[in-house]
Amino acid sequence: MRMVIVDDEPLARERLRRMVEEFPGWEVVGEAEDGESALALIRAEQPDVALLDVRMPGTDGLQVARELMDDDTPPAVIFTTAFGEHALSAFDSSATAYLLKPIRKEKLAEALRRARQPKRAQLDALEQLGQEQPTRSHILAHTRDGQVRIPISEVVYFMADQKYTTVHHLHGEVLIEESLTSLEQDLGSAFMRVHRKALAQVRFMQKLERDVEGHHNLRMRHADTLLPIGRRRLAELRRILSQGT
Repeated sequence: MRMVIVDDEPLARERLRRMVEEFPGWEVVGEAEDGESALALIRAEQPDVALLDVRMPGTDGLQVARELMDDDTPPAVIFTTAFGEHALSAFDSSATAYLLKPIRKEKLAEALRRARQPKRAQLDALEQLGQEQPTRSHILAHTRDGQVRIPISEVVYFMADQKYTTVHHLHGEVLIEESLTSLEQDLGSAFMRVHRKALAQVRFMQKLERDVEGHHNLRMRHADTLLPIGRRRLAELRRILSQGT
């Protein structure tokens, strides 16, 4: 699980980082000292959790949390502060937990445990997606050898390129003229739009890889090509892959 730490006091950030690093499975991917920097960092890194100090100069932690609520995949928020009167406002901002300074290790551990649990809205969305079924069983492609029928279950991913879409399947590749938007609507939750140019079958997703420039890509089973990942899809992909798809 990936985390960012936001606090205007360097010593507080350092102490929190040391505590987090003692918990297995957690990685601090960035720190910020004010609200504006925090928003930029969180939207760039797409962490699973944000540890947010409530009282900071300028944009405070409550304002940051409220702005994040409008994002497609906001992180779980854990507020940290020395001022207990902010508790009600914090929970009004859909915080996962609220920790009073000085933060104790056992309290932080409990907050991180809660942050791992999906919210009710996420569970409802997953349940709804799971009920979606593809409206077709095959992809039809016209090749030099005639019409080819490719079972949907054998499609690894679709990649759009100008007017054509490449269908990468278990036995090769073919070109079709259907748009990714049309395919996405027809194929239901078995496939995920990981980028504006790529639609991938969830059960063939293997792992995330980062290139030399720091960009994330998706490694698929039965394919050599790495798929690009849209920034707003990264957190959702991490959740899917962590569930052992």
